[in-house]
Amino acid sequence: MKATIWHNPRCSKSRETLAILQNAPGVEVDVVDYLKTPPSRDELAALYAAAGLTPREGLRKGEDGAKALKHADDDAILDAMVADPILIERPLVETPKGVRLGRPPERVREIL
Repeated sequence: MKATIWHNPRCSKSRETLAILQNAPGVEVDVVDYLKTPPSRDELAALYAAAGLTPREGLRKGEDGAKALKHADDDAILDAMVADPILIERPLVETPKGVRLGRPPERVREIL
């Protein structure tokens, strides 16, 4: 099975999630450093839809840029995430069984 993780190597939760994927038998992991190679707006919207999340739920609320989005709609949040990928909560993991936000990291086991 192939798993893609949108990863930030400086994030402990992202590293923990990556370790779960790398230690899962039969899983081929594609690691995307989303700060260097962010998903497109359409790809991000599709990931959230597949995960059952709204863009607001996928927003990294502790970032300075997120405060300006307090009253923004989903389109504005997606636009902001594409413009500044640090606003994307991490890690997002996609497999043929679905998409999960690895918070907590163990949630990715649901799609393995």
